[in-house]
Amino acid sequence: MTAVKVLLYLYLWHCDGVFGAEVKSVSVMEGGSVTLHTDVQIQIKDEIEWMFGVESPDEIIAQFIREDKTTSFNDERFKNHLYVNHQTGDLIITNITNKHTGVYRVEINRQPSVIFRHFNLTVYAHLPVPVIFRNSTQSSNCVLLCLVYNVRDVRDVSLSWYKGNSLLSSISVSDLNIRLSLTLEVEYQDTNTYSCVVNNTITNQTQHLNITQLCSADVYCCCGFTEVVIRLVVSALVGVAAVVVLVYDIRTE
Repeated sequence: MTAVKVLLYLYLWHCDGVFGAEVKSVSVMEGGSVTLHTDVQIQIKDEIEWMFGVESPDEIIAQFIREDKTTSFNDERFKNHLYVNHQTGDLIITNITNKHTGVYRVEINRQPSVIFRHFNLTVYAHLPVPVIFRNSTQSSNCVLLCLVYNVRDVRDVSLSWYKGNSLLSSISVSDLNIRLSLTLEVEYQDTNTYSCVVNNTITNQTQHLNITQLCSADVYCCCGFTEVVIRLVVSALVGVAAVVVLVYDIRTE
């Protein structure tokens, strides 16, 4: 980067924060692809530089010279993930991972001027499917709990109960929890349609409630979530022990 470009960078940053230009927000799911558009009619003499990270003006990840039709890539984080459209100068990122989240900018050098574009790319992890189970029989109604396990990325994540298309309750998180939960109390003879939904900005996962199956008289849970897990583990260990004893008896006969 030349001294003139550095001075221009610092001047524009000082004037309007991010080169005096609007930052376009882009969201994409992990494993997906996205195209960052220059929205400029590329000319034969244009030189295009794509950069990543606001605080590192020298961190050029891709360079394209239209006249020579040559492209070079300079960052290992983006190896085999980047492509530049030779007609438009657009940057294409494929098989996206969380490490690609951040601010991107493009410089289109068109002497004697420079055109800037800026993007804030957010990569979201896939959401797990909610799990519904009966939480208690200590009530005149059926108390249910909706759980979401292994939430790796909780940005803008919410967990909600719906009755048909109507929202009944919701909880949102902004910290690094790994489990979200939300209760629902229904009458045993309720015939309405309920669903538990976990969603973020761009996707959701839904689990529908089967009242007949979970709230029937022979389905019960009189303990908390932790005790349920402990009982399941103990039951599994008892089963394994029984198999071991059986195998030992067979071998010693």
